[in-house]
Amino acid sequence: MRIALHTALKAGSEAEYDAAHREVPPALVTAIRAAGATDWTIWRSGTDLFHVLECADYQALLASLEPLEVNRTWQTRMATMQAVTHDYSTAGGDAGLPVVWELANEPEENR
Repeated sequence: MRIALHTALKAGSEAEYDAAHREVPPALVTAIRAAGATDWTIWRSGTDLFHVLECADYQALLASLEPLEVNRTWQTRMATMQAVTHDYSTAGGDAGLPVVWELANEPEENR
């Protein structure tokens, strides 16, 4: 499944956020992959962050990552920079941003 997320930075934390993502802890990368993610890309436009995550089961991924110390430490660090954070709890049933349109779903005659 593909999940899109939107988060936002506090003004002035853009450089710190970018720098942090040049140094993602290897243990966190391993944990994200072990939780089922096959890809995760983050784009930044000013303070807005747009994430696209590929995984088999998003809720299982969140449940797997949530209790891990390496993830909790990372999320605590990210929270100091973010104005809008992502809720890693599975209680909210977070499924990311709703899909509005997909080219792949257009009829063949429109291609």
